[in-house]
Amino acid sequence: MLCIAGGAEPMDHHRPGPRRDLSLASLPAGVVPFVALLLLQRRPVAGRALLVSGPGCPGHGLCRSNVQEQTRKQVALLNATAQDLFSLYLKCQGEPFSSETDKLCNPGSVFFPAFRVNRTSERKEVMVAMYKLFAFLNASLGNITRDQEELNPTAKELLERLHNTTKTTRGLISNLTCLLCKNYNVFQVDVSYGESSKGKSTFKKKQQGCQVLRKYVQVIAQAARVLLPHLSPP
Repeated sequence: MLCIAGGAEPMDHHRPGPRRDLSLASLPAGVVPFVALLLLQRRPVAGRALLVSGPGCPGHGLCRSNVQEQTRKQVALLNATAQDLFSLYLKCQGEPFSSETDKLCNPGSVFFPAFRVNRTSERKEVMVAMYKLFAFLNASLGNITRDQEELNPTAKELLERLHNTTKTTRGLISNLTCLLCKNYNVFQVDVSYGESSKGKSTFKKKQQGCQVLRKYVQVIAQAARVLLPHLSPP
């Protein structure tokens, strides 16, 4: 594997805003249904969608027969591979990230959705919290991947792992969408996204990715502990 940092201009990312309609002119600002969010998962977006319950869920055909088991496996896979992804990311950024990881990758200053559920929380509350978390992670992973495609285009293994993680996260969001709609008739969720890396220096872009991925390692472990018991077979 070859990791070479470059100094190209940063790519255009969507800046986070307090309320946007995500280019869906037919919807009120800030209100985005699940189906629209799923269509937008192929690129990082920024905005907020109001959490409501109502008659807007698609038919149960949205769900596959094994959706619960598939969701459990996706969370377990993300948890099992998170640390390796973070370690590989560090390796490809070079110094000083490898030797000053604790200082430079401290995630305390980066935004992450609040995650206050635990194993005794109501299942609906857990599912909503998970959706918020993985929608945020999906957008963040997309931003990190695009930065690395520009800064480390020869880091094939890193890019492949980032793409695979994003793909798994996208599938997990789809399954959480199904479970929330089918079981609780929840079809819109309030989603927040992190800070854009647009206009930042190469160092700051690398540092932001490092901070987000370190936080991801911590949060996905917590998410697995909380969610998996709710998805275990009876």
